[in-house]
Amino acid sequence: MTTTMGERRSAVLDDAHVGDIRGALGTIRLDDTGPRRRLSAKLKTLLAIIGPGLIVMVGDNDAGAFATYGQAGQNYGTKLLWTLLLLVPVLFVNQEMVLRLGAVTGVGHARLILARFGRFWGAFSVIDLLILNALTLVTEFVGITMAVGYLGLPKIPAVILAGGVIVAAAFTGSFRRFERIAVAFCLGSLLLIPVYVLAHPAVSQMAHDLVVPSLPAGSGGMATLMLLIIGIVGTTVAPWQLFFQQSYIIDKRITPRFMRYEKVDLWIGIGVVMVGAAATMGFTAVIFAGTQGFGNFTSSTGIAQGLAAYAGKAAGALFAVALLDASIIGAFAVSLSSAYAIGDVFGVKHSLHRGVKQAKGFYLVYAGLIGLAAALVLIPGSPLGLLTAGVQTLAGVLLPSASVFLLLLCNDRQVLGPWVNGRATNLFTSIVVGVLVTLSIILTSAVLFPDIAAGQIVTIIQVCAGVGVLATGYALLRRFRGGSAAGRIDRSDQQDWRMPPLDELTKPVMSTGRKIGMGALRLYLAAAMILVIIKIAQTVLGH
Repeated sequence: MTTTMGERRSAVLDDAHVGDIRGALGTIRLDDTGPRRRLSAKLKTLLAIIGPGLIVMVGDNDAGAFATYGQAGQNYGTKLLWTLLLLVPVLFVNQEMVLRLGAVTGVGHARLILARFGRFWGAFSVIDLLILNALTLVTEFVGITMAVGYLGLPKIPAVILAGGVIVAAAFTGSFRRFERIAVAFCLGSLLLIPVYVLAHPAVSQMAHDLVVPSLPAGSGGMATLMLLIIGIVGTTVAPWQLFFQQSYIIDKRITPRFMRYEKVDLWIGIGVVMVGAAATMGFTAVIFAGTQGFGNFTSSTGIAQGLAAYAGKAAGALFAVALLDASIIGAFAVSLSSAYAIGDVFGVKHSLHRGVKQAKGFYLVYAGLIGLAAALVLIPGSPLGLLTAGVQTLAGVLLPSASVFLLLLCNDRQVLGPWVNGRATNLFTSIVVGVLVTLSIILTSAVLFPDIAAGQIVTIIQVCAGVGVLATGYALLRRFRGGSAAGRIDRSDQQDWRMPPLDELTKPVMSTGRKIGMGALRLYLAAAMILVIIKIAQTVLGH
């Protein structure tokens, strides 16, 4: 469906995505196009815009993240803090590209991939997303059971109640009400700060390990360490984030005019999630240092027990409440990303501005995923340990392909026009994709050869870097031969430019080299996923 916006036709698929911005903390009317010169006006606008960036970031600091960051701290101290610092620019650049796609196109990520790359690639990406999201939702409910179990609450009623809260928050038929609930849960993630204060780890050691990279020795060898590092990447930069934020930006009715405010919102979210991640690594490192628990991570429940023993019962209880809060906000975001994607691909109404009767399919997908995840957790004997251990690593393995599509879409001039990537963004994102592929190769090698040495890992990195340099040289040579005209971007009409309806765009031409490269990446990722599952199964059975 298309919508009329001024004199331009828009690609917006659901007319509920056009209108006033009704955020949790303020409203911006559709006809409010005046400049914001005073600080008070800019602040009011920012408050109305805040939401997408905050929710997508804090939503990824979920139950799986608690376990991953906790495992890093308990098994390796604060020696892996440097991974968080390196991920900050990756988070911003990835999500800023998604922000542009949402605000400029008015079409969700899944629909754009389907429209620009065809049914095969579109279906492959959406299936990847749905499988990973289903597994992630199970880990959220595992986190809920751990939290309520530690707090002494009955498991079955607590899971049912939590599922009811997650479903009810979206079923109000009001975007503003949902966002207010979601933002309130985001603020709950700040409970990790008092936990950190109660445990009081050494700030100087954390500061050192934040800026000085190292590959610490530990139980399980290099294979286990690399599995954990890729898990940190997967839990911090997850594929579902791309689909969620792009659709949520559209549903909130944010346009290019508010791009600067949304970038601030994104930075706020990144700041909150980085503080939480660093705090978790810090206090798990100090509470297990010098104990039998060091190097022997079990679960988030074990972290809560360790906190209670080291810093008092209040610390353990606060951590459990923070885990419960994180699991719920994670379930909000992951379920919505799936429902938005299905709505995009199948062309059904998909907006939180609509009531249940107006968007039955959208809400059915959302509630169905929540119900399925809750049921799996309550079934005795479900392989929850395998799912919890594997989902973050699988996210890290799948991320390179998601980043490739993101990069291609952000260089598609029919899609973004004057908003396409500049050379610096393309260079940085290409490096990120190369690093992610390198991590996957290292992981595969570590699974096949558990005794792999650090020197051999350095060799793999050097080989991948060499391939990257050759690929960069080839790209530069092609650009040079093609002349500089193709590289110039006219950004003079940025503020008014929106993507035309999808049926007005011509099909992009895929070169043979690009087809071969994308096909090879998919085949490699499939193999890497199988090996990751094998490694995780071996680890779980070994315990």
